[in-house]
Amino acid sequence: MTALKTIVVVGGSYCATYLIDALASKVHKTHRIVMIERHSHLQASKITTVPGFAQKAFVPYTNAFHEPQTPRDSVEVVHGVVERVLPGRVVLSAGEEIEYEFLVMATGTGHPERSDGGLEMTEKLSSVRRYEALERRMKDARDVVVVGGGAWGIQLAFDTKEFYPDKNVTLVHSRTQMLNRFHPKLHDIVMARAVELGVDLVLGQRVKVPPGGFPVAGPSQVELEDGRTLHADIAIQCIGAVPLSNPLRSLAPDAIDPKTGYIRVKKTLQIDTADRAHAFEKVFAIGDVADTGANKAAAPGYGQAQLVARNIESMIASGTSQRLEEYEVPVAGIHLSIGLHRYVTFIDPVDERSEPQVRFTEFEWEGDGRDASEEAKFWYECRCQLIWDTRAPGVKDYWL
Repeated sequence: MTALKTIVVVGGSYCATYLIDALASKVHKTHRIVMIERHSHLQASKITTVPGFAQKAFVPYTNAFHEPQTPRDSVEVVHGVVERVLPGRVVLSAGEEIEYEFLVMATGTGHPERSDGGLEMTEKLSSVRRYEALERRMKDARDVVVVGGGAWGIQLAFDTKEFYPDKNVTLVHSRTQMLNRFHPKLHDIVMARAVELGVDLVLGQRVKVPPGGFPVAGPSQVELEDGRTLHADIAIQCIGAVPLSNPLRSLAPDAIDPKTGYIRVKKTLQIDTADRAHAFEKVFAIGDVADTGANKAAAPGYGQAQLVARNIESMIASGTSQRLEEYEVPVAGIHLSIGLHRYVTFIDPVDERSEPQVRFTEFEWEGDGRDASEEAKFWYECRCQLIWDTRAPGVKDYWL
């Protein structure tokens, strides 16, 4: 029997799992898939405001890929950090080497202030304790300052104010327009929601972030570039994530944009390098780490994962890369949380004469008279459970 060849997927977040879901059943007779992920668990949700869910926010990979969608033993999950990508093999920080025929970089982004550039192994217990400590600080704080008005900063500030309406919540953003990648009407929606909830906005101001970030205990003073200071019992930084592309430098350094750190890709989502003698046709990049031209979100990542799955399947079947699909950057859109119970789905206009598409979704609990905090916990429970049912079916011990 011919030994199976290997497809290595570096990274284990949503984008990587979408790819594996789409690919495993198509190639399992000739290839096995090895997913290498630095975190021991899939993070289901950024839960920091609603207490009591930290243990459910981290879902085990034990049965993440299962029948009937994924054939038995067709996917292996390795908990480790890829230190170097070399021709035909990757080298892990522990020294292990894993050979590959195809490689997909789906490493996402991390935080540059960490000595390892964000590439560190994590276990569930330490992650849960970190989140629980943040939840306690949030509960005890009176003045909360969130730095960074991207999607995550908006969600955190709005969730906090809705769950703890008596707290003073301030959101600081360096630009005068929120989510400036999108049509200005999205900014207007966010501004109106901030007024409705009572979130204070400071726009057009950069924050002087202390070396090493804001303190993890005790109050702090958040200094703005115009000299003003904001008192914070807790200050949370939601800016500064960088693409985790460093492992690819050992294979194709010119495939990494020197200014941004993102991996350059062709329209086929193969890495784009000037070294034509080594085209690396079987190396792809998707998701937040890839410079695809799309906004960094789950929906574009899903489309990229599906396309790469089809292209790898085609290359295996034909033995050539001459007729691969090309990625068409979709119209920018976002599914944005603007409070514990409200989302807005916003899609940019297709041209200057069109209007954006806007749809609001409101989650409401009816019937048993529970208060707002209990209602919020109910919806968080539903959202978390959906991920557990998908990636850990049948598991009831949420501390695994």
